[in-house]
Amino acid sequence: MVEIYPARLLKRYKRFLADVQLPSGEVTTVHCPNTGSMKNCIVPDGPCWYSRSDNLTRKYPLTLEVVTTPSGHLAGINTARANPMVEVALKAGILDAFVGFDELRREVKFGHEKSRVDFCLKYGQQLCFLEVKNLTLMEADGQGVFPDAVTERGTKHLRELMAMVREGQQAALIFCVQHTGVDWVEAARHIDPVYADTLSEAAALGVQIKAYPAVFKTGELPYLSGDELPVRV
Repeated sequence: MVEIYPARLLKRYKRFLADVQLPSGEVTTVHCPNTGSMKNCIVPDGPCWYSRSDNLTRKYPLTLEVVTTPSGHLAGINTARANPMVEVALKAGILDAFVGFDELRREVKFGHEKSRVDFCLKYGQQLCFLEVKNLTLMEADGQGVFPDAVTERGTKHLRELMAMVREGQQAALIFCVQHTGVDWVEAARHIDPVYADTLSEAAALGVQIKAYPAVFKTGELPYLSGDELPVRV
């Protein structure tokens, strides 16, 4: 189990860096593993949590993992955690829509636009191509939206998932909701209308659109719950 430790978030800058204050009063720089805007995720001097790496070659051995949002909720901002969280949940059989598969493969080449899908599940001769997106943006109370910035890559992934459905396979998109205030999920049309339109088109074609919330516990990394959240497309 990876432990996380408390601090106070002072500022984020240069996209990949943040300064935090440790309980001792020391101020140190940590790696910020999120390339997005982190809109509505940061509050000045808010409680945060970081992990520690034993890799001696890292310039910044501490990694920002969880922050306190302006609404007082918690958000898991390490996008690299989303896929492992989903994989653990898949293998544990707690995601009802994706049980009974014979094989799970990661980072599989697929589609016609030189893409890689996060997971490929095999059910006998049937394949299910599964893409994961980390969601941390809450706007109105309970309303979780994706993306937090224009994402051409995300739209391309949706097109690839639709192509798989047209070829007779299964395809799905999972929103890994790392925000404790989110009650339902929808596309951020005001941020990326192209993505919103493509998500609606994908759902209408038969791509499964699912959302599962993360569970936050003191001193531990978030993990995925099997309690599905509503998705409005």
